[in-house]
Amino acid sequence: MFSTETYIRRRQQLIHNIDSKGILLFLTNKESPINFEHNCYPFRQDSSFLYYFGIKAPEIYVVLDLDSNETILFGDEASIDDIIWTGKLETLKEKAHKSGIQKTVPKKEIFDYVEKVIKQDRTVHYLPPYQAYNKILLSQLIQKPISQLQPSIPFIKAVVSQRSVKEKQEIEDIEKALAVTVEMHKLAMLATQPGMKEYEIINVMRHYAEDHGCTFAYPPIVTKHGEILHNLHSHHLLSLGDMVLNDSGCETDKGYAADLTRTYPVANKFTPVQRDIYSIVHAAIQSASSMLAPQTKFRDVHLRSVTTLMEGLKDLGIVRGNVEDAVESNAFTLFFQCGTGHMMGLDVHDMEDLGEQYVGYIDEEPKDTKTFGWKSLRLAKKLNTGNVLTVEPGIYFIPTLIDMWTAERKHAEFINYNQLEKYKDFGGIRIEDNYVITEDGYRTLGPHLFQSIDEIENYRDANLS
Repeated sequence: MFSTETYIRRRQQLIHNIDSKGILLFLTNKESPINFEHNCYPFRQDSSFLYYFGIKAPEIYVVLDLDSNETILFGDEASIDDIIWTGKLETLKEKAHKSGIQKTVPKKEIFDYVEKVIKQDRTVHYLPPYQAYNKILLSQLIQKPISQLQPSIPFIKAVVSQRSVKEKQEIEDIEKALAVTVEMHKLAMLATQPGMKEYEIINVMRHYAEDHGCTFAYPPIVTKHGEILHNLHSHHLLSLGDMVLNDSGCETDKGYAADLTRTYPVANKFTPVQRDIYSIVHAAIQSASSMLAPQTKFRDVHLRSVTTLMEGLKDLGIVRGNVEDAVESNAFTLFFQCGTGHMMGLDVHDMEDLGEQYVGYIDEEPKDTKTFGWKSLRLAKKLNTGNVLTVEPGIYFIPTLIDMWTAERKHAEFINYNQLEKYKDFGGIRIEDNYVITEDGYRTLGPHLFQSIDEIENYRDANLS
């Protein structure tokens, strides 16, 4: 946990930012069974709860009363039956005191408390529930069907506004995650050999992360099929001529994440074709990240990214015609189907549970939820000092998508399908780093991780020879 003062200050700021009455209801996550009740997945606390309270305990609830300024924690202390199995642990009251909460009451009293609030015609503000357990609980608490649950927009916006600007201590924790993640990636580059399976690389990284007190922030994507954006199948055999896309990051014990991607050959050297495609993606991340600054719209960063990608593909004869017109027509989505980046912090896709419209967009410029490619852009609004985000351009040759567009001759004025056929089975490349927006621009977070072709080849040559 951070200091007690940190959590008190954060909650005071939240209350100050919400121009409303009633109560703010915070729910924690529940331990989720894998295959029977007492065999559970590793517990991960809700990130907004972590931010405002720092307590890692399941099935507790906190109410912030906006009218009386009272804070109440609803939860139960461990019984003797619990202690037999777990040993004597820190009490809930002790955890509450570390968070600056003085009043704790039994968990069951939450029902009478919320019922009383509703009878007083006061508003129960809550955030969008994503665990099925909490959807059912909220339905019972406010006595409405799950289909009629309506999370509080003022509550969501206040949390997003506050969590989007990272404190110095938060950035320090993100950089701790990055320090471990960088070493994970370097080990992965050294471990990669022809004849091994992708999951063996994952195992090397997991071992290092856990030896340094961290866990994976998300299921790692380590694959020779980089064209599959979220490929979690890691059973493929690696061969000379393959490339490995490694999208992985760890999180600290406080929950702060890192998110890095590197793509490199199984061989010690890039082939000429690999060099060509990699150089385009490398130019895109350099060009896009150079734009990062306060008041810059990330939508423009995305456009710079895709324009650079299309210019590079034109140099290879895959794209033709006017690049600006090709970008305007969305022809780039054949090669880059997702967004150039997203917010990052306590969640690797920070606050995604609160809704991308509120995290990455503003009311006046809403998210496009229908257009192919653009509907996957998680962040578009103006950046502000203290934002932490990723920049992650890529080129993905997806055979099924290429076949579909080829049959339709879609955007044929911009795409040379005869030349593209030569690259259809190439795979995909992504490069990703993490950044914080500063008052005068940006800073790349964490230790340097090899990004250029020469750096990657020199590192592998020096350590694998």
